[in-house]
Amino acid sequence: MIDTKLLIEKAFEAQKFCYTPYSNFNVGAALLGANGKIYQGCNIENAAYTPTNCAERTAFFKAISEGQKEFTAIAVVGNKEGVKQGEGDFCAPCAVCRQVMAEFCDLKTFKVIIAKSTEEYLEYTLEELLPLAFTGKDLD
Repeated sequence: MIDTKLLIEKAFEAQKFCYTPYSNFNVGAALLGANGKIYQGCNIENAAYTPTNCAERTAFFKAISEGQKEFTAIAVVGNKEGVKQGEGDFCAPCAVCRQVMAEFCDLKTFKVIIAKSTEEYLEYTLEELLPLAFTGKDLD
């Protein structure tokens, strides 16, 4: 069972640790492992831009580096610095993050929750956000 509100709260909590001196666009993510543990991530920018890492990938890489490789859901929140919960817009994962999710998650069952607040959120399967995904099965 996914505690959606808790996952969203943890994403907002992670958002506080962003390093975004160039865009001032802060993203937080909370990834639920199949083991029940929540792994948080924030976006981390770099002056050269391409080394920047998204919040979703930060959460995935943290979890994977700790031995967790099976996941149930992720909550993602994001907005310009200073925008309060419930204001602004939904922040969906970028294509690179969706591809990383496809490496480790079941397309049909993994839930992606994008939220403005714990009361206002949208929920998708990864397959809905990444149709015709390229996965390791395509390399067989």
